[in-house]
Amino acid sequence: MQILAPDGSTVGDPDVGLSTERLREALRWMIVARRLDRECIALQRQGELTVYPGFEGQEAAQVGSALALGADDFVFPTFRELAVALVRGVDAVRYLWYHRGTWHGGPYDPRATRFGPICIPVATQVVHAVGYAMGVRKDGSDAVAIAYVGDGATSEGDFHEGANLAAVFGAPAVLFVQNNGWAISVPTRDQTAGEIWKRAEGYGMPGVRVDGNDVLAVYRATAEAVTRARRGDGPTLIEAMTYRIGAHSTADDAGRYRDDADVERARAFDPIARFRTWMLAEGRVDEQAVEAFEHDADAFAGSVREGLVAQDPPPAEWMFDWVYAEPPSILDRQRREALG
Repeated sequence: MQILAPDGSTVGDPDVGLSTERLREALRWMIVARRLDRECIALQRQGELTVYPGFEGQEAAQVGSALALGADDFVFPTFRELAVALVRGVDAVRYLWYHRGTWHGGPYDPRATRFGPICIPVATQVVHAVGYAMGVRKDGSDAVAIAYVGDGATSEGDFHEGANLAAVFGAPAVLFVQNNGWAISVPTRDQTAGEIWKRAEGYGMPGVRVDGNDVLAVYRATAEAVTRARRGDGPTLIEAMTYRIGAHSTADDAGRYRDDADVERARAFDPIARFRTWMLAEGRVDEQAVEAFEHDADAFAGSVREGLVAQDPPPAEWMFDWVYAEPPSILDRQRREALG
């Protein structure tokens, strides 16, 4: 599925049901997300974050899918969905506490944001999403769960178990695969023999492959999947084809396993440039508005930086709290020695 070609021209119907205001919102979020992503990488290099997984190049996949969700729908992310978190209203400073190493497991309220804690274990969030979807249906809610995974996660057992469970029980879930070309250092072609979206037929659910750098196409594909799930017709598997411009994380040296020339070729498919070109040509936005978005993005990234570095270090006693209901004597001794 594709609506916008890489040069910003249309190859499909661009009327996806979004007003001009919502289209402008999509462009603004994409610009803000990229600016914050780059700021986070700088923060890590400066010792303010422990490790950070960049997502440059995946802004359309994340923003387009997030905008298709309803207020009560629940997101089960990996550790790379910062753009989705922003769209869902998650406080960016609290989100980044995890990557700063000052809080683990619950820095923001998942119930309020409908955005679950970021998930480091690969593909386990698929099972969580499907279980949640089955539960809210039993509660009489029409909410939908969406699980984000990378292409590498589709080779994990949890992905297969979750997908099969969703299809068998008709769970109101969307399995959203961001195929960014790399499972850490392993290219997609070396970690899966077939096309991921076609696996849906074996599970017994619809499968869709979408241009993940085309925000309009991503929105349409996700909106259709969410509508289908909400009306009780079961799950959908979406494979969004994109590219990871940066490394797997700031702890990774991508230069050891891929050529810079490949990255430069991928830049020609930049999702922000593509969407901005179309928006300008259609008169949905002007250059002044784009400049304002970029200025706001700079200011937002600066405010996140200030809020993050101003945070006090966690209390030392946290090293010992919440480990044992009844601490063993050796831990009590260590606590006394460490805290004085």
